[in-house]
Amino acid sequence: MPMHRLTAITLGVPDVAATAAYYTDFGLTPLPGSGKDTSLFSTVDGGEQLTLRQAPHRRLLDLGIGVDDPDDLDRVAGSLHRLGVEVERSAASVEAYDPGTGVRVHVETAPRIASEPSPSPVYNRPGDVTRLGSRADAVLRDRPVRPRKLGHVVLGSTDQETSQRFFTEGIGLKISDIVPGVAAFLRCSTDHHNVLVQSAPVSFLHHTSWQVDDIDEVGRGATAMLEADPERHVWGLGRHAIGSNFFWYLKDPAGNFSEYYSDIDCIVDDALWTPGVWEGTRSLYQWGPPPPPSFLAPDDLAALMTGAHSP
Repeated sequence: MPMHRLTAITLGVPDVAATAAYYTDFGLTPLPGSGKDTSLFSTVDGGEQLTLRQAPHRRLLDLGIGVDDPDDLDRVAGSLHRLGVEVERSAASVEAYDPGTGVRVHVETAPRIASEPSPSPVYNRPGDVTRLGSRADAVLRDRPVRPRKLGHVVLGSTDQETSQRFFTEGIGLKISDIVPGVAAFLRCSTDHHNVLVQSAPVSFLHHTSWQVDDIDEVGRGATAMLEADPERHVWGLGRHAIGSNFFWYLKDPAGNFSEYYSDIDCIVDDALWTPGVWEGTRSLYQWGPPPPPSFLAPDDLAALMTGAHSP
């Protein structure tokens, strides 16, 4: 796949300092160049992947997608033109706005992520006791949890069908799974999904998702965040059926959800993957506590709708 990852995102938030403190606690690394109205962060493997900028209300301003070479950019520009989308082309990128989400998407040449694998956890199972005379590694860990990379973003679109066409027919993402009339799980890498576009009464960012090593890092990361502020909790611990990943969702001061995840499905051959059609509870999760109403309809949705229709 010439497309290979999400490169970076830019979030608009009303209070940059408070939101920056949250993502520092979340495990992202602050970078030089941050100031009153802008903060930059990196992940362990993905490099600089998050920018916070001052904005009247929370929103995703920019989404970056990485490709291998300029020929890939030509293909994207041509596909967007055929959809009637206005394109801004440079030597190193293609930029266009998705009309359904209002997000600026820039496709750019970028190096692929090369991740050093973490040690595989050793589990004792019935009939297969492999860890003898020692404690589990996970209970001895005391290092802070550091996300390895930005995995995916979930966007609310006022025109889900148009947004889906923009990302698939225009940008070139592949469909992994769908929830009919509601959402499409789309990938630009071998991860099960990198962009999820769902129907919404207003364009907004539902959540960003950040990869950690394993389920213990999901739990350790969320536990540390909640020890600092229990009000950050949204939903977890659980496991999704779509994508198969473990999850725990938290909320930043602007109202955006952020997810720790691990163990997501990997699709290396499009011919060997058949997109599924999901409905009901399993479209949300396989196991875990039931999602709270605020996860399905964020508490500030009415305010975002009012702001979207203000002069």
